[in-house]
Amino acid sequence: MEAAAVKPILRVAAVCGSLRKASYNRGLLRAAAEVCEESIPGLRLEHVGISDLPLLNTDLETADGGFPPAVEAFRDQIRSADCFLFGSPEHNYSIATPLKNALDWASRGKNCWADKPAAIVSAGGGFGGGRSQYHLRQVGVFLDLHFINKPELFVQAFQQPPKFDSDGNLIDADIRERIKQVLLSLQAFTLRVQKKD
Repeated sequence: MEAAAVKPILRVAAVCGSLRKASYNRGLLRAAAEVCEESIPGLRLEHVGISDLPLLNTDLETADGGFPPAVEAFRDQIRSADCFLFGSPEHNYSIATPLKNALDWASRGKNCWADKPAAIVSAGGGFGGGRSQYHLRQVGVFLDLHFINKPELFVQAFQQPPKFDSDGNLIDADIRERIKQVLLSLQAFTLRVQKKD
């Protein structure tokens, strides 16, 4: 009797564009990690920090194409991931500076993002971070990221009832279920992309 086919373990690198500990976008990514652990076999989400990255400055690159240690470590984590989940806050109608900086560092030299699937979740004001998501998708075209199209998740964080506690943890069960649907879509798409390789 043959053993049942087992789905491979997919490594999801979760990148939060906010550096704030109680960030609602970081809270969405924490909830996503919990959802993976509780109910999505084969999907393992790991937070990839960006707070130690220096501002992009090509003078920091070495003559042989090397990078500062924090950048090298970050690039290694991005390279080893199967797919990405971005928590993208919106600053002035666009992507937050720390996230853009991370995207740029990992694209220098050999592009670490290339040809990998990704999904975006965001929390913010009236549009729930939607403009940052659309700008991130535009940047992703050049980076050769392949974003899932649906479902989309924009959380209107300041509308009642409360969606997050004072530490930025997600407390809304409906949004948690919607995160699960995003993750399932990302998992299915990643498996399809890998099968074509």
